[in-house]
Amino acid sequence: MATIKLGGNNIETAGTLPKVGDTAPDFNLTAQDLSSKKLSDFKGSRVIMNIFPSIDTNVCATSVRKFNEKATGLKNTKVLCISKDLPFAQKRFVSDEEINNVTNLSDFRDGNFGKNYGVEMTSGALRGLHSRAVLVLDENGKVIHSQQVPEIGEEPDYLSALKPLL
Repeated sequence: MATIKLGGNNIETAGTLPKVGDTAPDFNLTAQDLSSKKLSDFKGSRVIMNIFPSIDTNVCATSVRKFNEKATGLKNTKVLCISKDLPFAQKRFVSDEEINNVTNLSDFRDGNFGKNYGVEMTSGALRGLHSRAVLVLDENGKVIHSQQVPEIGEEPDYLSALKPLL
């Protein structure tokens, strides 16, 4: 379990984020077209996993916009934006914002991603949603960057996340 903050108040998560050197667990998430996507579907590509509570909040939306912008030009790299938002809300957001360089995936069906990756918040006002975190994986699914953002209201460290990919 990790302890993070929401507005200065302690929040607990279901576990801890995979660490650098770990193999990321596979998952079964829902794409915007309601199809199932697994981590193994992205094997052979480098993957940035931008994990957050809800696309309908300012900081979460900003992280999607920034990773969309920064993903342009990164070779063999996929950006996965993962939340418990319904796929319809994710689709609306990327359509309204003209975002083309990320793949939105939803953990709304069974919530196992949040548990398996240790990001499900188990206390506080946002209990049940994902904490803000970033994982970067190499082509074989090994973690090369891991950040559990300590305060939900803060943006992730984009430069540190992108550094292993440059």
